[in-house]
Amino acid sequence: MIRIANVGDAAQLCEIYNHYVLNTNVTFEEQAVTVEEMASRVQETLSSLPWLVVEDDSQVLGFSYASKWKGRCAYRYSAEATVYLRPDATGKGLGTQLYLELLKELKDRSLHTVMGGIALPNDASVALHEKLGFSKVAQFRQVGHKFGNWIDVGYWQLLFDPR
Repeated sequence: MIRIANVGDAAQLCEIYNHYVLNTNVTFEEQAVTVEEMASRVQETLSSLPWLVVEDDSQVLGFSYASKWKGRCAYRYSAEATVYLRPDATGKGLGTQLYLELLKELKDRSLHTVMGGIALPNDASVALHEKLGFSKVAQFRQVGHKFGNWIDVGYWQLLFDPR
């Protein structure tokens, strides 16, 4: 079941997200996020954009949310989207389901474009974005440094109403 997240999900969201923070280059955060911080992030996001969770039997298996692309007013029709799954929930189509629902929510809110930033290499994330119609538009070399490595970041973009 996919539903809107709430602050009561914060502990499970932390469990999922902190795995990636502490063990991967997928996110550039380096310190585990507290439950209080996660609850604040959920609340702040939901004030203007969607944050979704997929759950099974009250267990959150993954989440997806959008954030403002940039702070200036003219960017108001653009967002950045992300998705995270429990490591044992990958490869089952849940990321695709979550992302499709998030994209529907964003389109319904009259957004025009969505970006996905991907720490490279990440074949699974690239495949997910391209399967959903995103196209690679940029790659920044060595912009992140984590676990002693320089990391490139690529950006994929989806236009809802391409012209």
